[in-house]
Amino acid sequence: MSLRDPFKNPFAEEDTDRRAIWEMLVPRDIEAFLTADWQMVADDFIAAGFTGISGNHQPDPQGYTLAFPTLEAYRDEWLRQAQEFGATRDAGAFAGDPKQGIFGATRLEEIEIDGDAALVRKKFDGKLAKADGSHDVMNWQTLYICRRDGGRWKIAGFVGYLPYVANP
Repeated sequence: MSLRDPFKNPFAEEDTDRRAIWEMLVPRDIEAFLTADWQMVADDFIAAGFTGISGNHQPDPQGYTLAFPTLEAYRDEWLRQAQEFGATRDAGAFAGDPKQGIFGATRLEEIEIDGDAALVRKKFDGKLAKADGSHDVMNWQTLYICRRDGGRWKIAGFVGYLPYVANP
């Protein structure tokens, strides 16, 4: 079994739709989060009708919540989390640069496309080493609903923070 390069787009050069979606949801999303730069990803969303549902890491959909009824609500929480992460990183809480760990934990290899709509499965399964010897665990998945808008793929909504159990 060969090791995957977490920084390399896994889709074939001629699969331009899946490559574009991967670029939006992996490197651009991670870079924007690490720098708390919402402007880097702001144009990756369709604001009209945007909805984000949180699975709250619960296996039963009864525990899901309408956490982000608007893009603005999602943006505000995204910025809060990115700024909190940055402050933790800047305080020296991580053992080394967490960027490698985030890329290593992120898998986006399944994209179902039907016309101008796509269902994208993004999974997180890994740990970020902390300076004190502990770890921040990244273990959840997100289902993104993407649409082609203005000639490019954008996020129309998602169901996130779902439990994820990696295949053994």
